[in-house]
Amino acid sequence: MKKNSNNSVNGHRCSFCGSHENEVEMLIEGINGFICDRCIFTASDIINRDIDKKQEIPSFKIQKPRGIKKELDKYIIDQDNAKRSVAVAVYNHYKRINNQISDDDSIELEKSNILLVGSTGTGKTLIARTLARFLNVPFAMADATVLTEAGYVGEDVENILVRLFQSADYDVAKAERGIIYIDEIDKIAKRDNNVSITRDVSGEGVQQSLLKILEGTKANIPPKGGRKHPEQPLVTINTTNILFICGGAFTGLENNIKKRLSGGGMGFGRETKTALNDNQALAQLQAEDLIQYGFIPELVGRIPVITHLETLTEKALHSILTQPQNALIKQYSKLFEMEGLHLEFTPEALKKVVQLSMERKTGARALRAILEKAMTDIMFESPSMKNVDVCIITEDVIEKGKKPIYKKLRKSA
Repeated sequence: MKKNSNNSVNGHRCSFCGSHENEVEMLIEGINGFICDRCIFTASDIINRDIDKKQEIPSFKIQKPRGIKKELDKYIIDQDNAKRSVAVAVYNHYKRINNQISDDDSIELEKSNILLVGSTGTGKTLIARTLARFLNVPFAMADATVLTEAGYVGEDVENILVRLFQSADYDVAKAERGIIYIDEIDKIAKRDNNVSITRDVSGEGVQQSLLKILEGTKANIPPKGGRKHPEQPLVTINTTNILFICGGAFTGLENNIKKRLSGGGMGFGRETKTALNDNQALAQLQAEDLIQYGFIPELVGRIPVITHLETLTEKALHSILTQPQNALIKQYSKLFEMEGLHLEFTPEALKKVVQLSMERKTGARALRAILEKAMTDIMFESPSMKNVDVCIITEDVIEKGKKPIYKKLRKSA
């Protein structure tokens, strides 16, 4: 190693940049040449950038859209249009991540954030959870109703990233390719278009706060959550490759769409069009409808994939009870099987569960509530029963709270 020397006349030069030893701070001698401190720093910077790039954007194996929808079909009944849209969006999102590693093309692919519109209990949250599970990526969920702007009482928008970071076992690289589901996004719509003296800290202000993390930004978060403090070390999360799925019921949105499609006017001169039901109206949903509903155009622009989930029919609710891999009847049967009991539901009992669920108008959520109410006492008593092999749930158990039919199977001689 040679330091610069003003006494050297001929001296040595860097084999990379040609700088004389008098022109640099340090010149390191190798077997057949020299390298200066400036070239060392340049080479180190290039290597570190390449390592960071590979660590931040790991290659991701993703199924084709048909395969993604097939996985969703195992857990979600009906909603074919929504599942197809989501499958394409998720495929394009992770294909975009892989493209950032290998492609030097100047064309920049935008994020495919998703908005799911549908009444409560139609499967919005289940779609997001199912995606995260079979894609094996970190998942975090937040309720938009508790979010506020930074500095106000409530939960900062950046705390959503804290949950994802924790879900990724505090691995930044994993968190940066995870999925975040923001529920009840419709609740942060602007109250009206009038200027108010008081700030709408849970409405338009939250929309503004969501803009950057939806599009892609480097956010500094406290790893354990809570407010930021000077003495607390922060972690930087790049949201560029995080997939955001937003969901909401958007009550009344279908009426705005119907009004737009009918021309919105009144009187004999108005053009008469075929009346649409709510599902048909939501199928015509456009960005302008969301803006009219109370969302700022910038936020709508950052959620390019918009799809709706249809209201569940009696047939769909019956299928949800019995068909998916996580069907409620299968779950209860498994619990009883672990106690050595065989659980049966009569067709009339299942029909009654569906009917009561339709009356509550809360979709699939009502199914669990109804079954939990009917099954709690039974699950309390049955583990202590002797000489019982079969438990049969009848319509009276569901509707009137009567006891089920217990049987003892005859043993063969």
